Amino acid sequence: MPTIFSQIVDGEIPAYKVAESNDYLAFLDINPLTKGHVLVIPKRETDYLFDMEDDDYMGLWVFAKIVAQGIKQVYPCERIGVAVVGLEVAHAHIHLTPINEVGDLNFNRPKLELSHEELAESAEAIRNAISALTRKS
Repeated sequence: MPTIFSQIVDGEIPAYKVAESNDYLAFLDINPLTKGHVLVIPKRETDYLFDMEDDDYMGLWVFAKIVAQGIKQVYPCERIGVAVVGLEVAHAHIHLTPINEVGDLNFNRPKLELSHEELAESAEAIRNAISALTRKS
């Protein structure tokens, strides 16, 4: 049975996409810890991050680095926190979250409730930042 993330990849479920390549996808978490919280996934469904083929694994992290740079442009912060939990959806994914202190990456905290408009504006801003960064390269 396909995961919710595979359904997003296949276009069956909408998402607030911020970046996409042939192999990877990044989209906003709709239950974010902070504004700008993004999930980065391989398009090929793999349950456990460390079961990915080496080239795919390394490619996912390079893709995540580009996305993180775009997030930081839009949401100035001390760091972009990285978390790999892997228990909530059986599809490898990386959480990228703007943080200013360790507690900002606490998944037990209440999640933000953002409107469709806030999510859409955030996704567009991050997409634009990533586009500007990749044009400079």
